Amino acid sequence: MKIGIVFAGQGAQYSGMGKDLYEAYPKAKEIFDMAGEQVKEWCFNGDEETLKQTHVTQPTIYTTTMAAYEALMEELGNCGLADDLEVTALAGFSLGEYSALTAAGAIDEISKGIDIVSKRGTLMQQAGLDEEGNPKGGMAAGLGAREDILAAVEEAREDGILEGVNFNSPVQTVVAGDKAALKRFRRAAKAKKVKAIPLGVSTAFHSPMMVPAAEKLRDVLKEAGLKAPEKKVYANVTADDIMKDFDGGDIGEYLTDILARQAMSPVYWEEIIKKMEGDGVKAIVEVGPGKTLTGLTKKTCPDIAALHVENKETLEETVASLKDMIAG
Repeated sequence: MKIGIVFAGQGAQYSGMGKDLYEAYPKAKEIFDMAGEQVKEWCFNGDEETLKQTHVTQPTIYTTTMAAYEALMEELGNCGLADDLEVTALAGFSLGEYSALTAAGAIDEISKGIDIVSKRGTLMQQAGLDEEGNPKGGMAAGLGAREDILAAVEEAREDGILEGVNFNSPVQTVVAGDKAALKRFRRAAKAKKVKAIPLGVSTAFHSPMMVPAAEKLRDVLKEAGLKAPEKKVYANVTADDIMKDFDGGDIGEYLTDILARQAMSPVYWEEIIKKMEGDGVKAIVEVGPGKTLTGLTKKTCPDIAALHVENKETLEETVASLKDMIAG
């Protein structure tokens, strides 16, 4: 049976994430121990305000996600399901793309992934602050038709930064920009009967505000020794196989360019999930804290089984569901 695996992004964090995985699965414990005491403390005991800081959020979510992924693979092997399942597609939402590339072997060591995303988080946080150290932007989820949300963006941008940046489902598009432009967007959206919900993030991710971070991120990625993925990974910036446009040359430079662009470019998540459905995937398993992507899968492709793994309980439930699907 063909399945897809998707990896959680920023915003899914919560205090206590990964703790029972750490206690129940040896491979998960190994990953948390490798990440170090500071990351473990943030994951298991961090308060909401601390976990919202981008330089904290990114390594904690990545670590928890990779621990959950390894625990899932361990359990599928232990119960004999590994031979019955074919993972035909991987994808990760924003930060989660680094988890997807790790699972696919493009980032060949989890310790290397933790280092990359820690630096990425710091660069993105710095890019979103003004000279006095205050956040200069934010994000809002628009609930309604994509064309109406984008029309409101065009009306509200004026001379500021404002873009549609996360195309999440047929009824949800996230907008990012500077604070004044977001205020104008909320007024324009209301006039179009689009609900705009401010998001609890520290800046305007995936927008032109992230250009300085993207430029510095290139240097981090160039040093990482990125390799060709061993499984199909759908890229955020194209909603297509990340290797589709590779025509030879240095694979590290090719992937560096894609991941640097990703920090300042929109995420085409709705299109990615539809591509997975087109691959013949029968179940999409979200791995990592929260179940945001599971909800988006249900809204986008309701005929696909949407499962998630964030702790021992949900891992056991997902394995049981996959068993039933194979048997049935």
